[in-house]
Amino acid sequence: MLRPTGVFVLGAAVLFTASLSSTLINALDNGVGKLPALGYNTWNAYGCNINEDLVLESAQLMVSLGLQAAGYEYVNIDDCYAEKNRSASGDIVADSVRFAQGMKNLTDQIHALGFKTGIYSDSGWFTCGGYPGSFQNELRDATTFQDWGFDYLKFDNCAIPFDDIIREGMIGKYTRMADALAQLSKSSGQPPFLFSLCQWGWEQVWLWGSTLGHSWRVTGDIAPDWDSLAYIINFNSFITQATSFYGHNDMDMLQLGNGGLTFDEAKSHFTAWALMKSPLLIGTNLSAITPDILQILTNTEILSINQDPVVGNSISPFRWGINPDWTSNSTFPAQYYSGPSENGTVFMLLNTLNETSDMFFNLTESPWIRAGRQYSVRDLWAHTDNGTAVRNFTAANVPPHGVVALLLEDAGDEPAGIFPPCAVWFNCAYENGTAAN
Repeated sequence: MLRPTGVFVLGAAVLFTASLSSTLINALDNGVGKLPALGYNTWNAYGCNINEDLVLESAQLMVSLGLQAAGYEYVNIDDCYAEKNRSASGDIVADSVRFAQGMKNLTDQIHALGFKTGIYSDSGWFTCGGYPGSFQNELRDATTFQDWGFDYLKFDNCAIPFDDIIREGMIGKYTRMADALAQLSKSSGQPPFLFSLCQWGWEQVWLWGSTLGHSWRVTGDIAPDWDSLAYIINFNSFITQATSFYGHNDMDMLQLGNGGLTFDEAKSHFTAWALMKSPLLIGTNLSAITPDILQILTNTEILSINQDPVVGNSISPFRWGINPDWTSNSTFPAQYYSGPSENGTVFMLLNTLNETSDMFFNLTESPWIRAGRQYSVRDLWAHTDNGTAVRNFTAANVPPHGVVALLLEDAGDEPAGIFPPCAVWFNCAYENGTAAN
């Protein structure tokens, strides 16, 4: 994946000229996937080196490590689980050595542990690992996956058929499986799959993904380094309006514990993914997970924002920080974010600099804060109540690539007699029209 590192400023509504209210179509509401998926995926830790024992062990570790209790509910198998060729009757066949007991036996055991479970396929001829894809076999494969006992389908984008064969746009290519899953649910009477599109963002999938599935990848594959995180956060910061109940920008799997990230970067990674309402699929070898990483993954205060049952929207930038507002910078993305939640206004302060920094903002820079009010401050990482903020807030000594996550709740009118009359002077005026500056 190419990651542009230059800086450019979006012109007066390059991203929004079509008006998102008219361009975005309501997310697919079929009772599945109202909230972002929480779970585990085999790919980032193991790639193709998977088998039934490893998958079941990962599910058992999800229980013993407390991840299931924290809300993680999916155990998902990625690519490379199949034989290289379909059966004589045309069906995908699970690898007879690595999954010798059969997929149904495995999913039964995972379900018995209290999890749902997911499988992987591709919209082209082959998967990205070279195994059978689902093009022209969408209903057949969906039926197989249901018979195997799966609940979730990740659908990738490799080995695309030639134009004179597919005769589809990207939407049509993914519609084939979306329609098959809907048809299968109707004919079988079973709940529909949670359908996760892995289209990599090149075709503005965030504009149309919600018509087909419950999450959609917005960039290429993540890597376990800060440059990759910054790139994805920057890209996603301009399309946060696409996320709501039943439809989620998927920022790719969590890379915590795979090396390459400092502890503060790992916290920033988890915070940004969670508060932007991305699915949270752990891509870590759970048998080697450290207490520090487990502490991050089980931060229930952060997870509760991701799983908010009342507000489905992502946080969004209200100030870019070191860059002029609306500047795209894949190395130094926006730093100041906020959004509504069931219990108050959520803030994320992201120190994208390579040095420790104080981070200051006026409360009413966030559109979710009321002027003339004071707010109680909850630190979602320290798990402390930090008094009351009046008009502004400063987070001191935020580490390089570190994060501060706050929940501000209205605590009544601000104290009387504060001068100046407005926290932000721009366009502030007395009743007679005199500018208050």
